[in-house]
Amino acid sequence: MKYFSTRDTDIRVSAANAIAKGLSADGGLYVPEVLPTLPDGALKNLCGMSYMQRAVYVMSMFLDDFTTSELTNYTNRAYSTVGFDTPDIAPVYSIDDTTHFLELWHGPTCAFKDMALQMLPYLLTSSLKKIGEDKDVCILVATSGDTGKAALEGFADVEGTKILVFYPQDGVSDIQKLQMTSQSGSNVGVCAVKGNFDDAQTGVKTIFSDELLRNELAKRGWMLSSANSINWGRLLPQIVYYISAYCDLVNSNNISIGDKINFCVPTGNFGDILAGYYAMKMGLPVNKLICASNMNDVLTDFIDTGTYDRNREFFTTISPSMDILVSSNLERLLFDISGYDDVLIREYMLKLSNEGRYTVSDDIKDAIKSVFAAGYCDDDETKNVINRTFSEKNYLIDTHTAVAYGVLEKYRNSTGDNTISVVVSTASPYKFCDSVLSAIGEHVDEHGLALIDLLEHRTGVPAPMPLKNLNKKVVRFTDSVERNQLTEKVLDFLK
Repeated sequence: MKYFSTRDTDIRVSAANAIAKGLSADGGLYVPEVLPTLPDGALKNLCGMSYMQRAVYVMSMFLDDFTTSELTNYTNRAYSTVGFDTPDIAPVYSIDDTTHFLELWHGPTCAFKDMALQMLPYLLTSSLKKIGEDKDVCILVATSGDTGKAALEGFADVEGTKILVFYPQDGVSDIQKLQMTSQSGSNVGVCAVKGNFDDAQTGVKTIFSDELLRNELAKRGWMLSSANSINWGRLLPQIVYYISAYCDLVNSNNISIGDKINFCVPTGNFGDILAGYYAMKMGLPVNKLICASNMNDVLTDFIDTGTYDRNREFFTTISPSMDILVSSNLERLLFDISGYDDVLIREYMLKLSNEGRYTVSDDIKDAIKSVFAAGYCDDDETKNVINRTFSEKNYLIDTHTAVAYGVLEKYRNSTGDNTISVVVSTASPYKFCDSVLSAIGEHVDEHGLALIDLLEHRTGVPAPMPLKNLNKKVVRFTDSVERNQLTEKVLDFLK
């Protein structure tokens, strides 16, 4: 199977090339030339498999230049019980007959990014060998909180790689910041950006499209790649957990094979919900994909109106991983729905770059609305959802999961759609202790790690060991740069 650039379908590369490069040189994102479909009987067979076996089955449909033996080895190592605290890897927790939570935070960094970023290092290093690349690879990451730590954890001390993570200086939680700045490994770097996530993401994407810089780094023996969800090797493993959740609901007798369900996804960069869209296109029975935003509701407005407009006030919220106004993976959705119209995608992305906005055609808008619904929650609503879910259901959720659950409730009330629904739970509540404690009525005077013990004492919910052990970590990285200084930081990092 070959992969296109969303901005030029004449660019066709192998899966290994797409994963190794991360981002096409023209600024486009790699997508498969055709989406494979699940054969008749596949879901029934997948129901009898472990999570690792499901991952091998699904990924092998997209990666024909990887052997089944290779993928089995990678998944067994990526999803080992050393890194994940449950053999189910991505368990489904039910609070009633129609509402279920897909828990994606049982990995080493307690966030859903582990589901892909424990796998990506194996896919990337193998891809480099398959394409005969002899240069070392520098992984550049822009993070709104969780991707950074998950990528650092996955690539720490991986031979032939270095990884540099940029995060918004005041846009991550105390726990997220400490997780990153205390990261061990001889090949890792972390740097704050004096701006928001979009500033960091734009800076990294600019670096990737800088041909002179790429040539200079090549002379030094380096190539660039990405661990953000713009990398196909990062997005592909996320498709697996949608299919796995469906199988788990079948196994628990909540649904029968063929029943359609809804997924409600807290959404920032659009990668997570896009993986659900691809699963649906492969044949997973999905009724609606509900896109949940916080006050940075650019996606809600886009799905409702067909106009994407980043020219708006940026809010720093209690769900910081969603504090994004430029959702990069939306480009992949538009490419698919437009019928692989690369000319149109280039036009949209140019308008976004130059004017900060674009409007899709009525046909594209209607096609999107046939699959997606959207809504948002502000911070007060989010805290209220956390409080009610804990007090009424004895289930503790984080600020991002609460946004999704709140949006699902609004969607049900406005549409009357009571289809069995899965809320995609993207992080442990212990990554956002101050906001969660405040939500359940606890007055917070302390900061940082002390809040982990306080939340555990207050709720009786055990804190994940990777977060409890942060008190043994030492901060290693304190650098910060202006938003226009990322290139200089990369060059310095690779001296």
